[in-house]
Amino acid sequence: MSTTELLFSRTDTELGSFAVRPLDPFADAELLHGWVTHPKASFWMMQDASLPDVEREYMRIAAHEHHQAFIGLHEGRPAFLMETYDPSELELVGLYDAQPGDVGMHFLVAPSDTPLHGFTRAVITTVMAAIFADPTTERVVVEPDVANTAVHALNEAVGFVPERQVTKPEKEALLSFCTRAQFEAATAVQGVSI
Repeated sequence: MSTTELLFSRTDTELGSFAVRPLDPFADAELLHGWVTHPKASFWMMQDASLPDVEREYMRIAAHEHHQAFIGLHEGRPAFLMETYDPSELELVGLYDAQPGDVGMHFLVAPSDTPLHGFTRAVITTVMAAIFADPTTERVVVEPDVANTAVHALNEAVGFVPERQVTKPEKEALLSFCTRAQFEAATAVQGVSI
């Protein structure tokens, strides 16, 4: 798959075009290294990663049957990282009862010196719309750190409902779910076109 191939795109009425393309572990490693080691990415837990560490991590994901990574674009420029995974196989195995059509998700917005109002909400809306573009997706599952209150608010804004706290090896996480109907209802209330 080419890194120029767009897998999904949408236009945000205020912030313009957003798109998702495949991630190339080699071509994108330097870019990703700057993102995942930035102080604002502390919840990504790669603060001390070297460039080869980042390459290895994304080569591992690229080779994994149940984990995928993508680069998100804003107006054609790399602006966020998106990962999806099968929560019945990774991350949440044994921590909840997985259902057919569940998709796990992580996202990371690139650091910026000139933040745009509403940008992170537009990113998570794009991520969710891309995941739900697959008709087999019934529900998105997330497990952010319980201390990451900023992402809890963003998740709630796009329809996630927290279920309970779960203990993972690396963190205490807030297990939350968002069905297609919940996402569509949340974005309709905001007047967001997906």
